[in-house]
Amino acid sequence: MPRVDSRALLAGLTPAIREVVDALLAHTQAAGIPVYAVGGPVRDLLLKREIRDLDLLVEAEDAERTDRILRDLPVEGCQVTRHARFRTFVVRYRGDTLDVAVARAERYPQPGALPQVRPGSLREDLARRDFRVNALAVRLAPPKGPERAPVQGVPGALTDLREGHLEILHDRSFHDDPTRALRAARLAPRLDFKLTPSARTALTAAVRDGAFGGVSGERFRREVEKAFSDAPLGLDPAAALRLLSEWHVLAALEPGLTLPRAVVAPIRRLGRSLEEPPWEFRRHRPWVAGLSLWFAELPPALRRRVIDRLKVTGGTAASLLEFPKTRDHFLRRLPGLRGRGAVDRAVRELTEEQLLALHAASQPASRRRLHRWAQEDRVRRAPISGSDVQKLGLEGAAIGQVLLDVREAYLDRRVETREDALTLAREIARRNGA
Repeated sequence: MPRVDSRALLAGLTPAIREVVDALLAHTQAAGIPVYAVGGPVRDLLLKREIRDLDLLVEAEDAERTDRILRDLPVEGCQVTRHARFRTFVVRYRGDTLDVAVARAERYPQPGALPQVRPGSLREDLARRDFRVNALAVRLAPPKGPERAPVQGVPGALTDLREGHLEILHDRSFHDDPTRALRAARLAPRLDFKLTPSARTALTAAVRDGAFGGVSGERFRREVEKAFSDAPLGLDPAAALRLLSEWHVLAALEPGLTLPRAVVAPIRRLGRSLEEPPWEFRRHRPWVAGLSLWFAELPPALRRRVIDRLKVTGGTAASLLEFPKTRDHFLRRLPGLRGRGAVDRAVRELTEEQLLALHAASQPASRRRLHRWAQEDRVRRAPISGSDVQKLGLEGAAIGQVLLDVREAYLDRRVETREDALTLAREIARRNGA
C-alpha cells in the first residue's frame, strides 16, 4: 500500500472542524488510541480529487471512552450527539459538523434491515463497507506528528481505483443493504466508474429476491435526496437516476416507477444549476425541486404511491402532487407576461424549490426572465411601506393590493422615487373609494 500525506486529508476542512480534529488527535494520541480517516476522503485523495469532508474512525473497543474524550475536548461550544446503537457520534461546532465512528463489525438479521453492530477492529470495519474503493483508511497524526502514513484497505481496493471499478465486498452486499445500489448510482457517474459484472449480478439477484421491499421509505428517500444534494460535487442527477432505471431498481422501489424521457433534460439542467447556481439561493431543498420535475411526468396515481412510499408528507407532499399544474400554468403564462413587474407578481409567492424546478423546465427565454427576477428583482424593495399606505385611509387586504401595484410600477420604472410611489398609491386609493 502507498504512503500519503495524511495532513492533506485535513486541508479542505473548515477552520472550526480543523480545530475540533486537531484537539481530538492530540487527546487520542496521548491515550494511545488510533484515529483514521476512512472511506470517500481517502479514495478522493488517491484519485487527486477535491476533499470536501472527513469521516473519522476511532479504533477503540470502548465507545464510552471515546464519548468522554469527545465531550472533554478543550473546544468551547462544541456539542456531541451520540448514537449508541451504531457506535457513532456527530460533533457540531460553529455551524459545522464532523462524523466520528468507533470501529465496529456488523451483521444483518434479514435483507434490508438495519444492521446489528458490535465492537470491531479497523479491518472488520473496512470489511463492512459498501464498495472496495471506499474500504480505505489512513491513520491521522496530531499537528506535530509525522505527516506520511500508509494507506490501509481491503484487497483489490487500489486495483479498483486504477481501473474505475465499483466492486462489492461480498455477494450478499445488496441483499444486506439495498440502499448501496443508490450509492452506486451516484458514485459511478461522479467518479466515471462502473459496477463490475459480479456486482451487477449481485444487484440483479437482490432485485429478483425482493430485497428492496424490506427497506423503509425514509432510508430510500435519504439516498434519493443525495442524488440532488451531490450535484455541487459534479454529479449529474439524471445520470444517477438513469442507472437506477437501467438496473431495475426504480421498479423495485415502487412497481411501475420509471424515469420518463421527458424529464431527463430538465433534471440535468437542474443539476447544473445546483453545481453553478444561477442566482444566490435562499434556504432550499434541492431534492424537492428534483422530485417535482421527475414526478410531474408520472401518472397521478403512481405519483401519489411513490410519494407515499418515500414517506414524503405534509406541505412537501402536496407541493409534489400539485407541481404538474403549477408547472403547466407558469410555462403557459410566463412567455406572455409584459414587464418585470408582471413577472414579479406571477412568481413572487413561489418557493425556492418551485422556482428552481420551473427554471429547469422552461425554455431559454423564460429561464432568462426567472433568472433576472431571482437575481435582481426579488431583492428590490419599493420606496413605500404598508404604514405609508395605511395613512391614506386603506386597511386590510387593500393595503397589500396597493403595495403590489406600486411594486409592479417600481420594477417597471414607471415610478422611481418615494414621491412618485406615494402619488400612485393616492391615485389607487381614490379609485378604491378611500
